[in-house]
Amino acid sequence: MSSDAQVTFLTQEAYDRLAAELEHLSTTGREEIAKRIESAREEGDLKENGGYHAAKDEQGKQEARIRTLQHLLKNARVGVAPESTGVVESGTVVTALVAGGEEVFLLGNREIAVDSELDVYSEASPLGAAIMGMREGDKGSYTAPNGREIPVEVVKVETYSGQ
Repeated sequence: MSSDAQVTFLTQEAYDRLAAELEHLSTTGREEIAKRIESAREEGDLKENGGYHAAKDEQGKQEARIRTLQHLLKNARVGVAPESTGVVESGTVVTALVAGGEEVFLLGNREIAVDSELDVYSEASPLGAAIMGMREGDKGSYTAPNGREIPVEVVKVETYSGQ
């Protein structure tokens, strides 16, 4: 694994679900899309063939999802959420004051919390990158996409329980 790869925490359930999705897309999904493209190609003029272009577009999206899943699974740290030690890390639930308002969110990949009500922020997001490694009570800031500097204070760091 290269040193610049983003290691992501995944629960075993999330890893298994994503591995099954990858297996389906890589086999059955590719076969189905190839058949749709071939069927549409047989309809004639490709320039005016909406079904062909839609199938090719879907194929591109499917291949992008396959690449995303391959990268995520290759660089995943699978297991139970890290036991909170009061330090913000991937797989922890963070309560923070962001621009003065309290937010509770999971720091990690959105695929972990697919059945959860929690908001999820990536470790690579401006907020995630700014608070990674901070402790309860630490204050800092990050630059929002609009260029504004947003103050943030870590209030609490908890172990993710899967809800």
